[in-house]
Amino acid sequence: MQIKIVSRSGKSQKFPLTINIPADATVDQLKQTLYKEVPKYYPDRQRLAINQLVLQEGKLLKDYDIKEGDSILFKDLGPQISWRTVFLIEYFGPILIHPIFYYFKSQIYGEEFRHSEMQTIAYYMIMAHFIKREIETLFVHRFSHSTMPFFNVFKNSFHYHALSGINLAYWVYGPWNAAGIHGSEREEWLLWTCAGVFAWAQISNFYTHIILRNLRPPGTRVRKIPYGYGFNLVSCPNYLFETIVWLIVSILTKSIAAWLFLAAGSTQMFLWALKKHKSYCKEFKDYPKNRKAMIPFIA
Repeated sequence: MQIKIVSRSGKSQKFPLTINIPADATVDQLKQTLYKEVPKYYPDRQRLAINQLVLQEGKLLKDYDIKEGDSILFKDLGPQISWRTVFLIEYFGPILIHPIFYYFKSQIYGEEFRHSEMQTIAYYMIMAHFIKREIETLFVHRFSHSTMPFFNVFKNSFHYHALSGINLAYWVYGPWNAAGIHGSEREEWLLWTCAGVFAWAQISNFYTHIILRNLRPPGTRVRKIPYGYGFNLVSCPNYLFETIVWLIVSILTKSIAAWLFLAAGSTQMFLWALKKHKSYCKEFKDYPKNRKAMIPFIA
């Protein structure tokens, strides 16, 4: 059957474009056919919609009641980059930045001093957190969307490299928090309570990622209702445990930089959780009604 592809912008000389495709074709096949006609627009760069409904990969055109002669709206999403690559880049920043501030303190701060227990524990906490996230990116996560706009790599990297990298490292590892300085020491019970809660939150976060991974077979974009640890209370326990991780770092360090990163990160995760929660409720008619988005019993 013949399908007309119409550009959303109306400025491209390539459109409108009429293409031939089997009646039982999938959205993926339609994107591949368009790609052959206009090589600039590879499938990940295409957004196709009909009647304001975005066509999802893996579905048949007939699922959207697309017929001979119908017009499909095309939007150029711009140059794309894989989610996995973006994650690896943004998490690598703090992994590189924190050791520089921690081990080259005399060169950075202009004086020699001995790190306090708080600084040492905070350093290993933060390094463990970001190394864990790199490992999850490589071996655990299965992404519902393979790419994102290329510009996002700069925006996302700024969030991690600047806020949880340079800004956090500079203020946490400075001489004002050194051993022997008034106010730098923490009571032993607080140090090890923070370390214990941090470890529990990290393990919990990792386990929720395993649950999400197991819901989606390799190479698919299948969506199912998650159940089990944390998911019986909220739709996004991974965001909840991530927030607890940075709450503990903030309590331990008493650093305004840590509280700033916590505020920025938890706010963004809460917005993502609300969006995902609404999506679950809309997609699954049997979605548990007693679940909240991210904060148990509250929101």
